Amino acid sequence: EQAVESGGGLVQTGGSLTLSCAVSERVFNSDNAIGWYRQAPGDLRDMVAIIAYGGTIHYSDSVKGRFAISKDSSKNTMYLHMNNLKPEDTSVYYCKSEMTDWGPGTQVTVSS
Repeated sequence: EQAVESGGGLVQTGGSLTLSCAVSERVFNSDNAIGWYRQAPGDLRDMVAIIAYGGTIHYSDSVKGRFAISKDSSKNTMYLHMNNLKPEDTSVYYCKSEMTDWGPGTQVTVSS
């Protein structure tokens, strides 16, 4: 099973984007960790933000204060709200749960 990411695009420095991650009801209602990751060309895939087991949310230092996770139980969807975007945020963003495989991701490009 894959999560379906969407919402990527091209935005200027300082702009905002919201990414969506649609999963099945089974995955959404589980207590397993689910989060957002990103990978730029030539780099390793890094954790951006994660809802850990038990519901605690963790953010990477590079996005803390700028990005926020939210969930909509009526849509089985998790969101990543990204504000004050910087060129170094340019990456393919992936959503993954402990219960899902890696999907194709969604490209975010921040122009300077």
